[in-house]
Order: sequence, then C-alpha cells, then structure tokens
Amino acid sequence: MARYSDASCRLCRREGQKLFLKGDRCYTEKCAMVARAYPPGMHGQGRSKTSEYGSQLREKQKAKRYYGLLESQFRSYFEMAERRSGQTGENLLSILETRLDNVVYRLGFAMSRAEARQLVTHGHFTVNGKKVNIPSFLVKPGMIVSLRERSRDIEKIKGNIEANAFRQPPKWLEYDANNLIAKVVALPARDDIDLPIEEHLIVELYSK
Repeated sequence: MARYSDASCRLCRREGQKLFLKGDRCYTEKCAMVARAYPPGMHGQGRSKTSEYGSQLREKQKAKRYYGLLESQFRSYFEMAERRSGQTGENLLSILETRLDNVVYRLGFAMSRAEARQLVTHGHFTVNGKKVNIPSFLVKPGMIVSLRERSRDIEKIKGNIEANAFRQPPKWLEYDANNLIAKVVALPARDDIDLPIEEHLIVELYSK
C-alpha cells in the first residue's frame, strides 16, 4: 500500500502546529516547529491569505496527517461516516479513533501512530484473543485489545509503556495496566477526542 515517506516534520510545519508524528522527538527542542515554525518552501515565511476553501482543505489535510492516512482511505472513512446516523463530522472522528493502530497509540504502547502502525503490522497485538496485524482494523464496543505475551519483554515496547505511564487512556477504553489489556466500552464521543480538528470544515469541503 502507498504510504507517505518524506520528512514528517514538513507536515507539521505546513499545518502550523505540532501533529506529534515523530513521538518523543516532538516534545524536545529538536522538533522542527520549535526552530522553524513556518511553512516549508521558499515562500514559507511570506504572508498569505487563506480562502474559505483553503481553510477547509487544511483542516482535512491536518486530520489525514494526524492519523497517517492517504486520500482514498480518508474519503472511504468519510463515506462510512455519512452512512451512520448522527453528525457526519463527529462520526468521522469516532471511526478514525477506533482504528487499531490509534488504539495502540492511545494506550501508550507506542510513541506515535506511525510506530503503533508498525507494531500492529508486526503482529504484537490481539483482539479478542486472536492476532490482528491490520492497522486499519476497527474495534467495536465489547472487544478486548491486548499485547501478546511473547511481545511483553521487547525492550522498545517496555520503554514506551514506561515513558507513557502518565498518559491517561480515553474514557471509551477501560485499561488494565497490570495485565496490559484494554476493553472497548463505548464508541468515542467528540469530547473524548482531544485533537484540535474542526470537523465541520471537512464536511463542508466534501459536500461541495
């Protein structure tokens, strides 16, 4: 599957805010947004006015980059959100949050969603006791997500868990830190999603 492979820091600079795409590096002075908090390119420091369409496009791009998705994937999730009852924008964010790679990140097993995607692909997690290596797998209420026994002694994962011990999992995940098991107790509500995304702009963009 195609995947963005250029410098991740360019994406944060383009959106004008930290997207936390490189894990712990984003919390240090090495973060590109600390040294160069302006868009990349030769005109990055010039003034520019943003149109209504431009604002909508930037919001969509920001959401895509937070979750590490390509346009075709993102559009598919939007169409899925449209088919559900309720507000399309909130449905979209709820669906994105229930991706297995995002769940792994939210639980603190990885320092970034990109790293979580890699861990899932390598088969380190189970859902309802069965190994799942598909990052886009959507969890549902009642499902149990767990770190596999054979993966619990991997130094990188152990280090991530220790470093993220302060992170509180969202309310829709019931996490047992002692056994490294989480239960999905509900679908994410908008209040459970702390990302600074104005989802109504995305809906307006796709509604044109």
